[in-house]
Amino acid sequence: MPGGRPGEVERARALAGKLTASGVRGVVLSYVDTAGITRIKTVPVARLARASAWGVGMSPVFDTFLADDSIVATDVLGGPDGDLRLYPDLERLVRLSAAPAWALAPVDRVTQEGERHPACTRTLLRRLQSRAAERGVEFRASIEIEWAIGRDDVPPGEFVPACLGPAYGMTRLAELSDFATDLMVALAREGVEVEQLHPEYAAGQFELSVSALDPVAAADRSVLARQTIRGVAQRNGLRVSFAPSVMAGTVGNGGHVHISAWRSGTNLHAGGEGRYGLTPEGEAFVAGMLEALPALAAITTPSPSSYLRLQPSHWAGVYACWGRETRETAIRLVTGMVGDQPGAANVEVKCADLAANPYLLLAALLATGMDGIERGLALPEEMTGDPARFDSDELAARGVRRLPQSLAEAVEEFAGSTVLRDAFGPVLADAVIAVRRGEVARMANADPDTVAQAYRWVY
Repeated sequence: MPGGRPGEVERARALAGKLTASGVRGVVLSYVDTAGITRIKTVPVARLARASAWGVGMSPVFDTFLADDSIVATDVLGGPDGDLRLYPDLERLVRLSAAPAWALAPVDRVTQEGERHPACTRTLLRRLQSRAAERGVEFRASIEIEWAIGRDDVPPGEFVPACLGPAYGMTRLAELSDFATDLMVALAREGVEVEQLHPEYAAGQFELSVSALDPVAAADRSVLARQTIRGVAQRNGLRVSFAPSVMAGTVGNGGHVHISAWRSGTNLHAGGEGRYGLTPEGEAFVAGMLEALPALAAITTPSPSSYLRLQPSHWAGVYACWGRETRETAIRLVTGMVGDQPGAANVEVKCADLAANPYLLLAALLATGMDGIERGLALPEEMTGDPARFDSDELAARGVRRLPQSLAEAVEEFAGSTVLRDAFGPVLADAVIAVRRGEVARMANADPDTVAQAYRWVY
């Protein structure tokens, strides 16, 4: 709000005083663009109150930036004209443990006329979350973070794992115990509640799971956690990559989403009379996402690098089907331990990675899931085992299709989705299409190794 919301400027002044006294010198104002890159402006702590009142200027051109900082255009975005104002969310401002002279605040983007910027994905997610709340439905969500840890003493652009131990092995943790300890301490100081931290499958790969929050807070936390991981790694002489495919031909980094829908404090995915305790609304929510998975691919797996990761029998969820605790289906129903289902039951969307803008990702899942509830959709038969064991005819007979195998295919599915285009609005939907097609064009005819290298240190 131009001039600041009631009491916001005064609060910013008081907060600035506390930050200065604790040694913080600057505030990072961050948002995530259409390509999934976190873009920033920074202000001295003394300018925080001014930023809260009038925002900080930044061009809308970044909505059509590609991952290599080249620019595409739509009919309203991508040119040199115009300006936006970045408004920090003081509720989410956090001092960065790995960079203690800095604090980080996510922003909402507003036009100079004081209107919501139609391509602000954080604003979109909040709007969809509020719209669902008006219908009595709330959500809890978290995004898993997988990354590869590399040595920082190798030639630029190369990746050499910083540990050699086996997947999920104690050896790997022992090799990087100082890093892991520093990371848990840093996250705790930032108020990030860690549920799990462990070595993963690929070379040098680790995974972090955090507790569930409302969708906007979950997206904010995903951005914060990744910057903390990166900062702690650098302080330990390491490099991290969240890219979907760090090395072509190997298991990649996912960004699986865990999400649950709730009504009046009751989990809609537990305690019902449907399969595995699903309530009718809980089932319809999952069915809406399942039906939309091909179009969702342009949001969940938005990079050419994503399709190096999306391989059958790699637990990447490349088939549009669901199953209880089935890690090869795109949607995994997590029922939880006996006695813990009312709080633990949720849905894991496995066909997602960390090239995705987390605000846009969760907004797309809310839009399609709520569409399922409004239409009263039902789930088809579940899948057990690995769908890859069936040939194409058998999969078709079961109503199961392979998700898009290229970004070019995914963006065409998205372009044909009325649900997603209506939810996003024409400005943002067109930006998504333009950016995805731009990434397709710049990687045209590139071999897998070239694609992996192009995005290795971007995310």
